[in-house]
Amino acid sequence: MIVKVHKSHDGRAVIALCDSNLLGKKFEQGNLQLDLTSEFYNGEEKSKEEILKLLRQPCHVNAVGKESINFLKEKGLISKENIITIADIPHVEVVLVE
Repeated sequence: MIVKVHKSHDGRAVIALCDSNLLGKKFEQGNLQLDLTSEFYNGEEKSKEEILKLLRQPCHVNAVGKESINFLKEKGLISKENIITIADIPHVEVVLVE
């Protein structure tokens, strides 16, 4: 999975998490769009262990793709109700607190 860490105005990390095979692509469905071509998602390949360490801090998470979403679900960080699908690509935005 590809991860890029940004800092928000409130000092929390904003973690962009994306399946490696989706980076650089754009998906549209009606008036909804997932644009994975921007620098927002253009980070580094990380292991699950490295990603989990990042998610242990209070942060905003923006995740796209089946692998990324399943990883967050397996770790109990999101539930099915948090997930939307655009052009068959799952997406979630969630705030993780201490």
